[in-house]
Amino acid sequence: MVSKARQLAQSASAPEGRKNIIINGAMQVAQRATSVTGVSGSGYHTVDRFDTSMTSDGRYTQSQVTDAPEGFGHALKFDCTTADTSIAAGENLIGLFQIEGQDVQTIQKGTSSAKEVTVSFYAKANAAKTYVCELKDFTNTRTCSKTFTVGTSYARHEITFPADTTGAITSDNARQFAINLWLHAGSTYTGGTLQTAWGAQSNADRAAGIDSFFSSTDNTFFITGVQLEVGSVATEFETRSFGEELALCQRYYQKSYPLATAPGTAITDGFNVQASFGTEGSGIVGQNVTLPVVMRTNPTTTVYDGEGTSGKVNLLGSGAATTHNQATNMVSSRAEFINVRIFGATCAGMSFMYESDAEL
Repeated sequence: MVSKARQLAQSASAPEGRKNIIINGAMQVAQRATSVTGVSGSGYHTVDRFDTSMTSDGRYTQSQVTDAPEGFGHALKFDCTTADTSIAAGENLIGLFQIEGQDVQTIQKGTSSAKEVTVSFYAKANAAKTYVCELKDFTNTRTCSKTFTVGTSYARHEITFPADTTGAITSDNARQFAINLWLHAGSTYTGGTLQTAWGAQSNADRAAGIDSFFSSTDNTFFITGVQLEVGSVATEFETRSFGEELALCQRYYQKSYPLATAPGTAITDGFNVQASFGTEGSGIVGQNVTLPVVMRTNPTTTVYDGEGTSGKVNLLGSGAATTHNQATNMVSSRAEFINVRIFGATCAGMSFMYESDAEL
């Protein structure tokens, strides 16, 4: 429990305005899926903005769950389903919050006024485990790591990292900074001494001293309430409305499917677009889609027909809807123009679903 005095100190030290640099730290938004089984590789699987790096023979289920501490509706759960006790040197499992350079300028890293920063989060596991929280500066390839130990009940972890006067971070929309949560690592990353002060990245020193999430199929790991803020004090978690959090997530990933429906699902209604073109013969028809949120950069877009088949749309003619290949997809960060080439068919309209990805 946090003492009343500590609460008052936290309140007094809280900065004005938005303080949490992390998006979706409360694990509210899960546009892609709420649960994925047999996870075997890197990427975004469930909750938005939580990326993973993975090289291991182990496997796990990743899920958005409602088993969360008081004040939170959701957490992210890792559940080991295949153990990996013969750990190769280059193996890893890392949870990552990746951040644009322009969003961490308040840290003033690389200047004489560089600030301390604090990472806080709630976590628990099936048994006591020691893992590593690492900050990484991609602009200058510099890192700093701290261990944390989870128990069987939710506890808030508050980890303060020193200021770094070396290496300014480029202010742009590229990945320049990240929180890395190391849950499993081979000797490539554990063979040295944990680097608890900022320095040039030394792989052997990044995750020294950690336990392995893949040591047993009994292992679980839960996390929520992730916050990154300027200063040496972990203040109360900054709550945003679901609508705000969703819009922030849509800068990086968005879809036209209903929120709870995974892209590629067969769906009979809710198509994003149905537009009339009159009767056309062989040729090209197209439809412009204005994206609800301007994305970080021009996204990679996948189009689906009503059966959930990618690269196709439904053409609506005088008879039943038919499916035709999507020939060209021109995109920008604001809109998409879907071109479809039709051979020997008539078209009175077009409907489709899409997902657009502009992740870091």
